[in-house]
Amino acid sequence: MSEVKAYGAKKESANLESMKIERRDFTNDDVEIEILYCGVCHSDIHQVQNDWGGSKYPVVPGHEIIGKVTAIGKDVSNFNEGDLVGVGCMVDSCQTCESCKNDLEQFCENGATMTYNGEDKHLGGHTFGGYSEKVVVNKEFVLSVPENIDAAAAAPLLCAGITTWSPLKTWGVKEGDKVGVIGLGGLGHMGIKFAHALKAETVMITTSKSKTEDAKSLGADSVLISKDEDAMKEHKGTFDFLLNTIPVGHDVNPYLELLKVDATMVLVGAIEPLKDVHGGNLILGRKRMAGSLIGGIKETQEMLDFCGEHNITCDVEMIDMQDINTAFDRIKDSDVKYRFVIDMKSLKES
Repeated sequence: MSEVKAYGAKKESANLESMKIERRDFTNDDVEIEILYCGVCHSDIHQVQNDWGGSKYPVVPGHEIIGKVTAIGKDVSNFNEGDLVGVGCMVDSCQTCESCKNDLEQFCENGATMTYNGEDKHLGGHTFGGYSEKVVVNKEFVLSVPENIDAAAAAPLLCAGITTWSPLKTWGVKEGDKVGVIGLGGLGHMGIKFAHALKAETVMITTSKSKTEDAKSLGADSVLISKDEDAMKEHKGTFDFLLNTIPVGHDVNPYLELLKVDATMVLVGAIEPLKDVHGGNLILGRKRMAGSLIGGIKETQEMLDFCGEHNITCDVEMIDMQDINTAFDRIKDSDVKYRFVIDMKSLKES
């Protein structure tokens, strides 16, 4: 084992602070990674504050990790020292259940091991995330990062990227489809970029007219203001697919009315109860409302490769590790375009 620097919260009401954590020695199947950059996800805040219940302290967040390979086990053949790699929301799964065999490790029937606050099968206790100097991960959960894209701006692809890519691919979005991306934040801005790159007619759907210019600069063909009743009526029944990134409970009925017959709206943000859904909005038109959670390792690698081919990264604001508590406050105030990324050099030098 080795002791490394990290930032974490010692209890539910605490700010994040400097601390030391232990990392295991790498086994034959492991990859040791020096963390260069780590994205800041709203899920980090929820875990630190125990908003979803079950948080284990100390919490060391971070599941959007970009780093360099510093050592490999003797049974690792697909990575070499010095490779640029990524680690997302998972670091292990059973690899034997039906979901894992179908490259859907996020739905592992025996429970995937999450990058932080998961069960640590090696050291006991719980896992610690990317707000730290290094991490040791099973080779099956390490991802190759294209060298041609900006490494720091690639970090949020490991969560925000795959969260929006997976439903677009699963529901077969293709050239010429009319796709609505609901909500312009960390997830929504990636949804626009991906839908545009897939050559869909991409419509940003937002409550705020002030976001029009930003949405178009990201690749939206047009912007639909959801508070504009006349505009919503004009677009009624015209969308092939809706990607709903709103992160809180809300009224989904106005959006369901936008769908064509047999079309689908997929939720990726609201992990909480929704307001009453009017059955008529589903029955009249044979419409569907579904949900999606990140993606498996194979799909995540496909997403990264697509980003390399199309030079897609996230729009990020770089911060030092010591500014993380301020960043958390700004995220809660929606004061970031569109993701924070920590330069982990600041942790090493502290």
